[in-house]
Amino acid sequence: MEQRRLILIIALGFVLILLWQAWLGDNRSETDGQRSSTTSDQVADDRPTGDGPDASEERPDGATVPEGSGDTPAGASDDSLVAVETDVLSLAIDPAGGTLVRADLLEYPVELDQPDQPVRLLEDSQGFTYIAQSGLLGRNDAPAPDHHARFDVEEASYRLADGESVLEVPLVWEEDGVRVTKTYLFKRGSYAVDVRYTVENTTEAEWRGQQYRQLTRSGSTPGMQLMYTYTGGVYAGTPTGGGDRLNYEKIEFDEMGEVRLDKNLQDGWAGIIQHYFMSAWVPADPEQVNQYYTLKSDRDGFPVYSLGLLSPTTTVGPGSTETLESILYVGPKIQSNLESLATGMHLAVDFGILTFISEPIFWLLDLFHDWVDNWGWAIVLVTLVIKLIFLWPSAVSYRSMARMRAVTPKMQALKERFSDDKQRLSQEMMKLYQKEKINPLGGCLPILIQIPVFIALYWVLVESVELRQAPWILWIDDLTQRDPYFILPLLMGLSMWAQQRLNPAPVDPMQKKIFQWLPVVFTVFFAFFPAGLVLYWFVNNLLSIIQQTIITRRVERQMAARKGSS
Repeated sequence: MEQRRLILIIALGFVLILLWQAWLGDNRSETDGQRSSTTSDQVADDRPTGDGPDASEERPDGATVPEGSGDTPAGASDDSLVAVETDVLSLAIDPAGGTLVRADLLEYPVELDQPDQPVRLLEDSQGFTYIAQSGLLGRNDAPAPDHHARFDVEEASYRLADGESVLEVPLVWEEDGVRVTKTYLFKRGSYAVDVRYTVENTTEAEWRGQQYRQLTRSGSTPGMQLMYTYTGGVYAGTPTGGGDRLNYEKIEFDEMGEVRLDKNLQDGWAGIIQHYFMSAWVPADPEQVNQYYTLKSDRDGFPVYSLGLLSPTTTVGPGSTETLESILYVGPKIQSNLESLATGMHLAVDFGILTFISEPIFWLLDLFHDWVDNWGWAIVLVTLVIKLIFLWPSAVSYRSMARMRAVTPKMQALKERFSDDKQRLSQEMMKLYQKEKINPLGGCLPILIQIPVFIALYWVLVESVELRQAPWILWIDDLTQRDPYFILPLLMGLSMWAQQRLNPAPVDPMQKKIFQWLPVVFTVFFAFFPAGLVLYWFVNNLLSIIQQTIITRRVERQMAARKGSS
């Protein structure tokens, strides 16, 4: 019994170590994921180095393969960029290609003490690139603007005025009788941007071409840790002829440089995700089959990686006009936004292998938050619900532990009597357990139950941007960061010590010393965990103490009454 319980505590400690390293790695990966340039990836490989698809070689179904096009210079100076601002986004568009080269998320400050410095998701600077590119590929040498073509723009800046719900930013390109208007359409309160190519063919021949969209980013090296939030490419869609089964895949930057992605998918999307935020291209027509591809190229001497999708060929007759549409999402991974935008896009919020636990937890959190308008109190209410769900198994465990505590003197006497005969000691212990109706493993149940819930809640806090910089009360101004004054971890440690007093003391002196130090060790670990996670464990301990105290007193009275009657 003692050995099993010690092994369980060690296992829980190991889980805490993993989560602690993950949390530290998490904080590193968010910064590194936004600013790192992977100089170690500058070794040349055999991949094509083009920075966009090329129409010179056809793929099946009219798609094309990427071809090498050499080094691409870094972005233009700020003076030549078109500034765009909505109520939630501040952006910069480069007239060269109409590329979105900067995106600031106005409602998401980098730090709470820097409210005027928003998170910059897209950026094009010396040594780091993260941009959203798109363009058209003309078939049979038809004129078409790719992401290097120069567009004309009427204004140097655009702003969504008060009272307006939509802001349009048109960019115009014209060559050999073909006029293309690339329009960005921004909506109030939305991170989803409509991107439209209106092709006007004034020639006497039909125009044939394809639309491509890609996200291009420098690689990242978040550092070595056992767990961290994923930064890299993702894509999803239904294979043609594959039924309704959705494929959701991750593709890391290194993999983009080594393996050529070549898939035909419909009802899909392609994006780059990082901690809390993401960008993604979504076809406007979910029934349209798109070619998904990857590229590795150089930009100003640094390697960059592209994940994109290429549409089927569109034909525009002489004197006709056609519009090709896509949706570009640039913003936080708000689950309700993602679910409504594209099939499977909510999977970008990655809760890991315990998603089946994390998703109900987040659903409950969101439900309670709508009620109490505070994520901290929502965590308290979720903890109460979880405790109610496991009320019966916890009660079984606490009854077993109460009986164990009551017979501790008898166990100690057996240990002293058979100290030289381990086999006989085990036999006598089992007889005592049977006589007193004690389950030797009963005390392990509460910890076993808490471990998966604890890990699932950890990933909810790590992955849910809804909780980012969310306050609770008083000094807790961000539930996803550690308690700045370590008050919650200390309270948690005290609650763990109080609960330990209700448990039977280990008979073995060495184990007794180990268990005495456990509250201290756990307090140190929890000092670096998110305050929301510590809050859950602290409230759970308080509820457990109340339940265990009631059950222990009841069992002790029953055992005393049975002893008096015998």
